[in-house]
Amino acid sequence: MTLDFKTYRDKVKGCWQGKNIGGVLGAPFEGKRQIVDVDFYTQDLSKGAPPNDDLDLQIVWLAAVERYGRNVNASVLGEYWLSFVIPNWVEYGTGKANMRAGLQPPLSGVVDNVYKDSDGCYIRSEIWACLAPGHPEIAAKYAYEDAIVDHAGEGMYGEIFFAAVESAAFVESDKRKLIGIGLSYIPENSVTAGAVKKAIACYDGGVDFREARKQIHNAAPGTFGVQSVPTPKIPKEGNEGLEIGAPGFDAPENVAFTVAGWLYGGDDFGKSLCTAVRFGEDTDCTAATLGALMGIIAGDSGIPEKWKEPLNDEIATMCIDKTWGGIWVPKTCGELTDRICQIMPSFLGLGLCGILPEGGVTIRCGEGDALFCEQASDYRPYQNSFRDELSVRQLCELSPYVVRYSFPAFSLYVDYGDSVGFRSGETRKIGVTVINAAAMREQQWVKITAYLPEGVRTVGSREVQLPLNNLYGSKAETEFELDVSEYAPAKLEFVIDASLVGRHSSGPVKVTLMREK
Repeated sequence: MTLDFKTYRDKVKGCWQGKNIGGVLGAPFEGKRQIVDVDFYTQDLSKGAPPNDDLDLQIVWLAAVERYGRNVNASVLGEYWLSFVIPNWVEYGTGKANMRAGLQPPLSGVVDNVYKDSDGCYIRSEIWACLAPGHPEIAAKYAYEDAIVDHAGEGMYGEIFFAAVESAAFVESDKRKLIGIGLSYIPENSVTAGAVKKAIACYDGGVDFREARKQIHNAAPGTFGVQSVPTPKIPKEGNEGLEIGAPGFDAPENVAFTVAGWLYGGDDFGKSLCTAVRFGEDTDCTAATLGALMGIIAGDSGIPEKWKEPLNDEIATMCIDKTWGGIWVPKTCGELTDRICQIMPSFLGLGLCGILPEGGVTIRCGEGDALFCEQASDYRPYQNSFRDELSVRQLCELSPYVVRYSFPAFSLYVDYGDSVGFRSGETRKIGVTVINAAAMREQQWVKITAYLPEGVRTVGSREVQLPLNNLYGSKAETEFELDVSEYAPAKLEFVIDASLVGRHSSGPVKVTLMREK
């Protein structure tokens, strides 16, 4: 099916209006384990909208896309994160600390990250949906690249789920189908999927709000509502039977609360957002995400004026470092919409977004079963959009200790095993896989070499030459076993290079290991 540009723009504007509205509505109740009685804004908005970090982080991603287009990936996003994102708290700070130590995504999102399963990345899903309307497979792939900068596991699944739902919402409005589309992109056995299914079961079973809140929470108990509150001071009233949960394990519960707010709120925009807030916990994130989703479905023209008027279309930021003018921050949702609409055609590609002979732009979108992960196919040679052929489900199945690199003629995967550590007296194995590029799949020979610092040697050869076949799924694999017994520093950095014999292509990458006691 096709999406006309006027409708697309209205939906993009609705996305950011809804995001802004939900963030402002839920902000005063964030981080509290309570049932919230709210039916409208509670802040004094006479001096403008307060800052909304759920929205402004995505302005940084937009700046990256405006410069790098569809070549943006986790490494590029990580550089922008380090340069332009101010917060150093919880998962944001851990991801930044890991990247400063030289750890590439997805290592930056998993190493020593207690909050890898928290909410900080699912709130960044909308930018990818707006750049890939009606193509949830594409939106979800970029959401994966985004998420692994500072999250892993359930936190990552939350962003992939919402990116797929929001992208599909540009062409589909049925709630159940949209939820099903989102679930198709994440592992069936994930806690996030289980929590969402619990929300559906509660609604379908006629479970009242209070009991549904308890059942959803206990299906995936988080700590967002109590993380800064001493246990004796957690309000007892309304929280009977709610488990405390593991520190930082917050995304599954809040993703499910967002879905529950959507179901229990009917088709009423304001009632749905207020219901999401009513569940408590990460209220600005749940309401902002639901506001964006419902804004995409209804369009800006379908959002009630009473919710838009107090905010006056304004965007206020709090997380963007604007010291050197490296980020152009829009002042309004309308300005943000215009920028996204300008970059979307080149991001999506001519194969999916065309210029009409009579003028204007038309967007070719998926529809029906093609929106589900099992049916979607984002590999289109004429589109030249993606670096490999892995589906979103396959990306989710990758270990967070596998770092992917892409070069014109091949992809290179470095497998750290189950940690980034090394110990004196023990050898350390690093796996390397080279995969022929889909668009240039020719019979090759690949030479893989480890360039090591003084004091480190390989057990066996430090260089191998392997055939790289031109068949689908073919790959060349090897493993280097390192003897570090004579290496003294606490940090080990070395280079693995893959080069194709008879071609100029070469892929040198740095491997970083940290000494463990």
